[in-house]
Amino acid sequence: MKKIAVLLAACLLLTLAACGAQGKTAASGYPVQTVTMIVPYGAGGTTDLVGRQLAAALSEAMGVNFVVENQPGASGSIGCRAALDAPKDGSVVLFAADSLGTQRVMGISDMSYADFSPICAVANDPKVIVVAKDSPYDSIEALLAAIEAKPGTVQMAYTGPGGSGHVQALIMNRYGYVPALTAYASGSDGIVAVMGGQVVFTNANYSTVANYIDAGELRLLAVCATERMAQYPDVPALTEYMEGSEELLAIPYTPLSLLVAADVPEEVQAMLRAGCKQAVQNPDFVSFMEKNSIDKLYEKYTSVDEIKAFYTEWESVVCWLMADSGATAYSPEQFGIARP
Repeated sequence: MKKIAVLLAACLLLTLAACGAQGKTAASGYPVQTVTMIVPYGAGGTTDLVGRQLAAALSEAMGVNFVVENQPGASGSIGCRAALDAPKDGSVVLFAADSLGTQRVMGISDMSYADFSPICAVANDPKVIVVAKDSPYDSIEALLAAIEAKPGTVQMAYTGPGGSGHVQALIMNRYGYVPALTAYASGSDGIVAVMGGQVVFTNANYSTVANYIDAGELRLLAVCATERMAQYPDVPALTEYMEGSEELLAIPYTPLSLLVAADVPEEVQAMLRAGCKQAVQNPDFVSFMEKNSIDKLYEKYTSVDEIKAFYTEWESVVCWLMADSGATAYSPEQFGIARP
């Protein structure tokens, strides 16, 4: 009987250990107990919303407290610089948006994806065109006609030079539609401006406007993509009205990534990657992604090399699109960015 009791106790200890290992990846080995996740934009935008969901999932997976800190300004460069200059002990991570890939050519900063090491390519939030509920424009066709008729007068909210909204506007420019751009500190500020009548429309990230659309506060006119969204089969894709734009609008323009400075020790990076791999499987995180129709980039780019190759391709397409439109301060050639 004594031997059986000992065996049962041993089995119980093994089971508990296994459960603990599955529940938390790096609680005992991670070098700090509190991690600051810098979001280089204001609260309420898509980077902030996805970042907070990921921070909660990482806290649970790793047994480490991930705290989001918004550091907006200068098209994301202020927060990116703070993360790059932070102590190299894993206590600070960056949840970056796409503007990190365009800051050099825009003359905003000297930073790029190459200054950081990728932990996880997380998400791409679809871009959609929305107007206020009482807008005179009840279709994308009517809005585009107004923009075409009076170039540079129909106001569009965006988050500043080099961001996804700016790039989307440049794509519109290429096909003959030139809105007047008004910059805001975050996507949420731009949405408030649309609802308050300060601007006519914005090409927002879907996750930031989904609730407003459902509540009838915003009217969804189009999806900035090559296909319609499953939730809104009657809402057209922008390619249906801009012939020849399929190649440009197929690109994930809002890639959101978890990064650390390139000189953070590799063992710390490895622990973060292990934690992130577990965090993106968290049921609450998965539910958030699916409810908001957010593309799961972590399923498409699964290794460090794949993520880096994606960044290289993305910078090539987007930076040259901007340069060819006359929107950059410097040529991509100056930074060794090859033309696609």
